[in-house]
Amino acid sequence: MRKQTFALYFANRGFFPESLISSARKEMIQAVTEAGYDYIILNEDATRYGAVEGRQEGRLYAKWLKENEGNYDGVILSLPNFGDENGVIAALEEAGVPILVQAYPDEIGKMDFEHRRDSYCGKFSVEDVFHQYGVPFTALEPHVVHPLTAAFQQNLKDFAAVCRVVKGMKKITIGCIGARTSKFKTVRFDEITLQKYGITVETFDLSELIYKVQQMSDLDKAVLTKKERLINYTDFSKVPDDKITTLAKVSVVLDNYIEEYQMQALTLRCWEEMQMVLGVAPCVLLSELNDRGIVASCEIDLCSAINMYSMQLASEQPTACLDWNNNYGDDPNKVILFHCGPVAQKLMKAKGTVTDHKMFAKANPGSGWGSNEGGIKAFPMTFSNCKTEDGKLTFYLSEGEFTEDEIESSFFGCGGVARIPNLQTKLLKMGRSGFRHHTAVGVGHMNKILTEAFTYYLGYELMEIE
Repeated sequence: MRKQTFALYFANRGFFPESLISSARKEMIQAVTEAGYDYIILNEDATRYGAVEGRQEGRLYAKWLKENEGNYDGVILSLPNFGDENGVIAALEEAGVPILVQAYPDEIGKMDFEHRRDSYCGKFSVEDVFHQYGVPFTALEPHVVHPLTAAFQQNLKDFAAVCRVVKGMKKITIGCIGARTSKFKTVRFDEITLQKYGITVETFDLSELIYKVQQMSDLDKAVLTKKERLINYTDFSKVPDDKITTLAKVSVVLDNYIEEYQMQALTLRCWEEMQMVLGVAPCVLLSELNDRGIVASCEIDLCSAINMYSMQLASEQPTACLDWNNNYGDDPNKVILFHCGPVAQKLMKAKGTVTDHKMFAKANPGSGWGSNEGGIKAFPMTFSNCKTEDGKLTFYLSEGEFTEDEIESSFFGCGGVARIPNLQTKLLKMGRSGFRHHTAVGVGHMNKILTEAFTYYLGYELMEIE
């Protein structure tokens, strides 16, 4: 895979010092490469000073961008001086990717006519013309920033995450394997609304998956390879060999669906047919999928899978679908977030232990092998979910942290204690607004990144819960 790549754009306005453009080209290249990204840049002799001023040079830059279409993920628009908005709009109106507006700061002691940039003011001019033409753009704090600073390195990291989310979310295929169980109306969704946003749902009857599993030989090479993978993935020491074989077969079938339909994510009807017919619970298989970067949610909660995928794009780390499950003592800002075992090992304190799912074993012992039990480790996190309602895709976003707080060892499944500021107010707003009993969680604080991508580039609705 190629590195994330940015097209570099340098704006100019002739009666401001053009001498600063040459150094800006060198400094921006240094900043981008030091951050671990790649770049493309218009030849310095293609325009005056290697920058863009006026419509003619803007059209030349637009032509160059078109010739490089598909080779860049975003544009960094640098303002070494005030810049020319006519050149900007001619160049970037059809860019079709996120645009980061960066403006150089002026320096005390260098405010004479030969050195004063006025980029502070020019940034507003560029932003205004983008607004007038309906071109989405990204502007981050601080308002002016030198490329060779820690602040701009953070800007680059955040902008790269925005670009990943925007590019990844514009066209997704999610597999929906099995129908929603009638007992869970909370996870209903509208396929037509999702398609409006570029989200394609491919549906499969669970009976087809079960049939494929039943037709598969225990000695099939793919089954044996998968079985070895699963045994090495987590602790299967308590699991009967025939149940490991069945889980391996289910995993192979899921992989085949993913490959054939080029899915970025899936959601699975995980009860009760899996237990009644196959005698397994697929929790650990979803854990393993999430761990290797294929988003997988349970209980046909497809909306949670959408959120999980967006946060995986932003953080480049696994995500999880969890229940708002238990209070944690008397602390109003703490909650136990839990699920039966689909949490990626990378998000857990240690390797899980695969058990006979206690909810199913209660009535039919031995029917639920596949729950991956353990604890969620401490990390700063973002939590989010969405709903389809009235033809709109609406999200909430907020942040908190998983703590080191312990949950008693008799607690079933995989859970962790989260601390979320003002949690009680947020729960009220989510409940009154029709959001589900699940939330998707991701590693790190991504509220700013996801808000930028969702509202300015992807056209999602965002509901405030703070």
